[in-house]
Amino acid sequence: MEIVDILARWGHFLAGITWIGLLYYFNFVQTEYFKEADGDARTDAFSKLVPRALWWFRWGAMFTFLTGVIMLGIRGSGSTADITVGAVLGTLMFLNVWLIIWPNQKIIIASNQSVGGGGEADPAAAGAAPKAGLASRTNTLFSLPMLYFMGSSTHMSTGAIGDNSTAIIVCLVIIAILEGNSIFGKQGPMTTVRGVIVSGFVLTLLLWGVLNFM
Repeated sequence: MEIVDILARWGHFLAGITWIGLLYYFNFVQTEYFKEADGDARTDAFSKLVPRALWWFRWGAMFTFLTGVIMLGIRGSGSTADITVGAVLGTLMFLNVWLIIWPNQKIIIASNQSVGGGGEADPAAAGAAPKAGLASRTNTLFSLPMLYFMGSSTHMSTGAIGDNSTAIIVCLVIIAILEGNSIFGKQGPMTTVRGVIVSGFVLTLLLWGVLNFM
């Protein structure tokens, strides 16, 4: 089991770097570029570049999730409050990728490929873009505390789950509200790159405070 654990940990790191690296590329680089690019450039990028990036993105998310499940299964009851909150954030991010971002991006890609081939744009693409964008911004928001708690679970843990059950519940309520906004709400302060980064640090501090002082 020790060999399985170290291989799962290594795979978790590799897949996680791929996933989160592309998440930041999409939010900090590509989205800002598309705001300034002309129509033909956006159409070409969505037809050729975005599908390739999304392939690595979604499968990076998949293998990060699967290796995380393996590690949690090996550790079992030894999990800390930190890893519990971090794992919940990571799981929601994984679900956002596969259930919101990717399905809506497929619509946008197909529409742009149609336009690039001389056809008509899919009217559904106009509605799909903000849904994918909001879920992606939410994943960026979640990524900051998720990465913090993944590290603090080993190096500066707040303790066992049983000793922090109330604090964990409060954290989960906060996370559930934000996840609900990713499905039904708006980007709000996360509209800008600076806004989503600041919001991520604020969320990290909030969840850390709940786990440490409740």
